[in-house]
Amino acid sequence: MLVFGLTGSIGMGKSTTGRMFVEEGVPLHDSDAAVHKLYAGAAAPLIEARFPGTVVEGTVDRERLAKAVLGKPEAFKALEEIVHPLVRQDADAFVAEHRKDGTPIVVLDIPLLFETGGEDRVDRIVVVTAPAEEQRRRVLSRPGMTEEKLTAILARQVPDAEKRERADFIVDTGKGMKPAREAVRAVIAELSPAETSFR
Repeated sequence: MLVFGLTGSIGMGKSTTGRMFVEEGVPLHDSDAAVHKLYAGAAAPLIEARFPGTVVEGTVDRERLAKAVLGKPEAFKALEEIVHPLVRQDADAFVAEHRKDGTPIVVLDIPLLFETGGEDRVDRIVVVTAPAEEQRRRVLSRPGMTEEKLTAILARQVPDAEKRERADFIVDTGKGMKPAREAVRAVIAELSPAETSFR
């Protein structure tokens, strides 16, 4: 089984690209969805213990948590040390299940793949990219996003140019949905027809 790592900086279209893989019949483990589940489950008491007042009725309040860690590198690192191992456990279980089932390809959506040294977890790396102006436009259109938050987020991420250099495949979402979908299909088509006859 081949494990693809799907990554890209904020606002590049990674979630949209992930859905395209799913539409082509490739199973996807979504890190953001895993975090959402953990924030209402296993991670909540651990986060509340480290950041008191951030959990409301058993679920992490993302706004409160953001205020507790934004612009505080040590606090953010402490949060990552709680969340990342739990997300990795979830992803490992996903891979193990599909390996047991004989699935030919799976995709792990890992937003901070390079930042967390996740290259060793995957066989191929797919980087999602878009022009910087488009990235900024997309991110600043999100509710609650500010220039300050975007600057803080980008400061923690490996630059897009470096990610592209380290990629096995690149999907450019800045050219529209159709070219992006064609790029996803091209990634899958790199495998032999026998290996991709799972749809």
